[in-house]
Formats: sequence, C-alpha cells, structure tokens
Amino acid sequence: MLVNLKLLLSDKFTGDNLLQQSITLLHVKDPLFKRMGASRLARFAVDDERRMKVVEMGGAQEILNVLEGAKDDKTRKEALKALVALAKSDKAAGFLDKAGAYAIVSSTPNSPEYAEIEACKTSLLKTFDQLKS
Repeated sequence: MLVNLKLLLSDKFTGDNLLQQSITLLHVKDPLFKRMGASRLARFAVDDERRMKVVEMGGAQEILNVLEGAKDDKTRKEALKALVALAKSDKAAGFLDKAGAYAIVSSTPNSPEYAEIEACKTSLLKTFDQLKS
C-alpha cells in the first residue's frame, strides 16, 4: 500500500514536471520547440482535470501567445490543435474565450498547405459561439 502511494505521488510529480517542461518549450524562440510544447500539451489534455491543469499552470495562455506570434503554418497548426484539445472542457474553453482566443483564432490566416488549420479554427469558433448562447 505504501509503495503504491509513493508511485502515485511520484507519477503526479513527474506529470506536473513534464507539463511544466512542455509549457517552458512554448517560451523558446525556435518555432520547432514551440510546436513540440504545443503538441505535448495537446496529448496531455485527455480529460477535464488535465485540461484544467494546463490552464492553471499557464499553458493555455502561452499557447494563445504562440498562436498570435506564429510566423509559420506548422506552428499555427500545432497551437490550434492544442487549443482544440483544451476547449473540449467547458471551463477551459471559457478561460480561452475570456483570454481573447476568439479574436486570435479568427485572425489566424488559413493555409493552402494545411487544411487542418481551417478545421481547427472552425471548431474553436463554434465552441466559443456555443459558450455565448
């Protein structure tokens, strides 16, 4: 029993540590690292508890910052995918909406190369519209 508790605690700490590392990647100047951070956060956001953990640790705001400042389609695509993953939680979607995500997402240019960008934008904007109704 004690061993299982130690494993649970160490897994939680490791999860928080990996989450913090992923958020830190969003601050690196190189877009490759920003994409890696966004991708890792999207994969982490599998349930409402984890989605809110990303929000609480500042990851949602950082993803918005990455999207707003992205200069290439690959980075925009990964940031949008991470936002879609987070927005599956009503609370996280509400935070994103209050943080100005609607304006940032709607002003993100579409890409002739990545149809996924437009699909993510449409999904997010629909989610934000549903929050308001």
